[in-house]
Amino acid sequence: MSRPPLPPFTKESAIEKIRLAEDGWNSRDPEKVSLAYTPDSQWRNRAEFVQGRPDIQAFLKRKWDKEMNYRLIKELWAYSENRIAVRFAYEYQDDSKQWFRAYGNENWEFREDGLMERRIASINEHPIAENERKFHWPLGRRPDDHAGLTELGF
Repeated sequence: MSRPPLPPFTKESAIEKIRLAEDGWNSRDPEKVSLAYTPDSQWRNRAEFVQGRPDIQAFLKRKWDKEMNYRLIKELWAYSENRIAVRFAYEYQDDSKQWFRAYGNENWEFREDGLMERRIASINEHPIAENERKFHWPLGRRPDDHAGLTELGF
């Protein structure tokens, strides 16, 4: 199975890869999202270590059960032949209806078939008031005309 765009990345193909990842995560479909990763993919997400698609699916299910009304924006930070560095922010509500905004960075490493074999994520978050929210679109894919992180001042 191949998952274009494939390395080596150009600026344009790295941006495309990032948007495809953002769209997948905004779907909140753990099985669909896990297909972008190698069967033995290794993750570090905050202090949690995850390996393989079944663990990725379980992790994402737990995540999106807790992080409701999840909306994510990713943006290119840097790229090389088979690696992409991404910065991101997302907003969500917990079960008490408190809104949060999380910020972070991800380092991605890909195999030649375009599947991600390593994902290292560092994330911080803080509570926000509902009127501080910046990500206003219906659940799912971010519309093409919605501002990105730079335009929002993040």
